[in-house]
Amino acid sequence: VQLQASGGGLVQPGGSLRLSCTASGFTLDHYAIAWIRQAPGKEREWVSCISSSDGSTYYADSVKGRLTISRDNAKNTVYLLMNSLKSEDTAVYYCAASFRRCGGNYNYWGQGTQVTVSS
Repeated sequence: VQLQASGGGLVQPGGSLRLSCTASGFTLDHYAIAWIRQAPGKEREWVSCISSSDGSTYYADSVKGRLTISRDNAKNTVYLLMNSLKSEDTAVYYCAASFRRCGGNYNYWGQGTQVTVSS
């Protein structure tokens, strides 16, 4: 049972990336998926979440309008499309699953994928 985050990389300011969070050993249908990031020397920061029931989405103010979370249950994957990236978006991005609703305790964590925004 595991979550795997992927899609990170080095991108210039203003660029885009799409992160993926894929589950193996269980199905994501009944889980809300959150993205949480941690920049060097800083606390973990919740970024976004998509619920399992109706696909409601939630965003931190710092990323609203630039990031879009979506899910494809047929592929057992949740995506985070990141546009207009800024240097302050540089962090390791983790995905985490909580049963049914956003804001619950996380049952599973992915290993993280590095996003670096730099010219």
